[in-house]
Order: sequence, then C-alpha cells, then structure tokens
Amino acid sequence: MKRRYKVLIGLGAITTVALTGLAMTLSHESACEPAPSAAIAGDSTLAVTARCYGSPEVLQVERLPLPALLPDQLRVQVRAAAVNPLDWHYMRGKPYVMRLSSGIGRPEDVRVGVDFAGVVTAVGAEVTRFAVGDEVFGARNGALADTLILSEDGLLVHKPANVSFAQAGAVGVAATTALQALRDHGELKAGERVLINGASGGVGTFAVQIAKAMGAHVTGVCSGRNEAMVRGIGADQVIDYKRADYTAMDQRYDLIVDMVGNHSASANVGVLSERGRLVIVAGKKDGDYLGPLKSLLWLRIVEPFLERPAGFMLAQLDRDDLQTLADWMASGEVSPVIDREYPLESAAEAIAYLERGRARGKVVVRMDTAEAANAALSAAR
Repeated sequence: MKRRYKVLIGLGAITTVALTGLAMTLSHESACEPAPSAAIAGDSTLAVTARCYGSPEVLQVERLPLPALLPDQLRVQVRAAAVNPLDWHYMRGKPYVMRLSSGIGRPEDVRVGVDFAGVVTAVGAEVTRFAVGDEVFGARNGALADTLILSEDGLLVHKPANVSFAQAGAVGVAATTALQALRDHGELKAGERVLINGASGGVGTFAVQIAKAMGAHVTGVCSGRNEAMVRGIGADQVIDYKRADYTAMDQRYDLIVDMVGNHSASANVGVLSERGRLVIVAGKKDGDYLGPLKSLLWLRIVEPFLERPAGFMLAQLDRDDLQTLADWMASGEVSPVIDREYPLESAAEAIAYLERGRARGKVVVRMDTAEAANAALSAAR
C-alpha cells in the first residue's frame, strides 16, 4: 500500500475517533444538581431554573439572590413573560451542538426565559431613560422571574398604554424574528405579495400583522381551525395546509417566509415570482445532534442551484426594533395574539404545551401568582 493511502486512512481513522468522542461528549447529560439550600441575605427573586438538561420536569421555581443595583441599572417587577421554542431547545440542550455554548453536561446558566414586561421599581443614580413606575417590556436572559435587573442600555423600551403586560411580554423574540425576516432578510416592499407558512404560530401571527403594516398583500398558511383567527389579524387570504398544498398552486409570491419547514427550498422557490425571495426561519426539528440546523446546512448546499434567492435566518435582538414594534402596537397595527396564560408555578406546563407545537399565537407566564409560588416553595422546604 502506498504511503499516501496509509496517511489518508490514518487521518480518516483519527477524524472518526474525534467526531465520535465529540458526539459522546455533547450528548452526555449530568444529573440534576439540587438547588442551594443556604438562606439568601439581601434582595432575591423567584425564578424558573433548569439545573440539568431534560424534559419540562427538570424545571423548578427557586429563590435566587439579586445583585446590588449599579448606577446605570434599573430593577423591574415582572408582570408577564413569554415562552419561546428557544427556551425548550435550551432546556433540553438540543440540538446537541448548542451545548458548545450553553454548557457540556448541564446548563451553565440555570435561568430560563427571554421575553418579559413589567414595571420599573428602582433606578440607579445615572439612569435617565426610565423612572420608577414606568411600564416597560424587553428581553433578557432569565426573564421567567418575578424581578429582573437590567442595564439602562439593555433591550428595554416603554410599553404602550393600549396593550396589556401579557401582550407586551410576548413581543421580544417572536416579533423581532418576524420583523427581521420580512424587512431585513426578505426586503419586503409595499404592494408585494407575501406568503407566511405557519401564520398561526408565535412568529407567524406577528409576521402577518407586520407584513400588513408594511403594505403587503398577505397569504397565511395554517390549519383550518385557525383560519378565522389568521384572517382576523389581517391576512388577505388563508390556505388550509391540510386541504391544499401552496407549492402546487398557480399563485406566485414575491416573498415566502417559512416557519414550518414542511416543504423543500426548491418547492418554495417554484412558486416565487421572477424577483421573489425565500426566507427560512425554522427547519424540521428531527435529529438530536443538528436538529433544525440540518436545514441550514442543506440550504447552503442547494442554494447555488436555486433559481431565486433563499436564506436561513436567526434573529438578533435589537432595542431599535423593539421600539419599532412598540410604535406599531401603539398605533394598533400590531396586536400580540395570546393563546394561553399560566401562573409562574406552572411554567413547566407552559413550555410543555408550547413544545407540542399546537399554540395559536404566544404562550405567556403570569407573575401575579408569584406569592403562591413562594408559599409553595417555602412549604417544600
């Protein structure tokens, strides 16, 4: 056997061993650590935590210490916080590749949640944009808690008076994703025809309304049971995916935003107009190692062969975008759709419901029952 073949075989064997080792490392799940039992001196918050990877049963409500307020920070009493697919991905640590950043074996950050809305209860000496009593909404890691501390320059804006805390708390991740998919990645223009695949979900209900606010003709794809709701939030046309396949119809679209991943990129491109664009927000959720990322990798492979532009996007939370969404809510052009509300002590049920993929709009956790959660926590100890 020639030396170069031996070298190639050796490199192949080393690569196989390395990849196998990485796969085993990423898939390892450490046992859940118990919550600290020591008494907390000073300020604290009730928060939802996950001290290991797993199903919603790993979530618990525990009391955590709050750091002292710095001059450029403010304290917010949370009234409502939304749950997102992002939360159950981190809860389960899947796809496993996420664990390279979230933690090997168990989560490095035990806090759960991102979106919230509440009332400012304290401000540092250097804070000028907010005052005690201001109603606000925004995004921060660990948002499933009754109290948060944020920087004044963080992802936080004033809540419009005409929306509830539950509605404002549902905005962050989902509405930002919809906005950036349509405006930045899809380059949607007034008068264009846009199709929203997954129009009744958390991102989809925002996408329908934002597209209308941007002056588009909107077709929503959802199940028949959600048709009235999707029409009610502004869709000009609704397609029941159980009765018709939009990729087999004669209609053409200037933009398709796909939140479902139940059609191939080539099938979607086939119903685009001459200048049409495809934006993929989510892929199929099968597979533990790469999960939806497989759709991204496959798109990278087939993209050069597609006849129209196609891209996979992940949202980047931005304060200016939150303000844009606040302005649309204030004008009534965007109104968050709430499917269900759960008390803080039932946050695990909220995430379990969302994970089943049947939510119509957003799922919200209320903090007005934080005292009940605190009583239950005290009784358990």
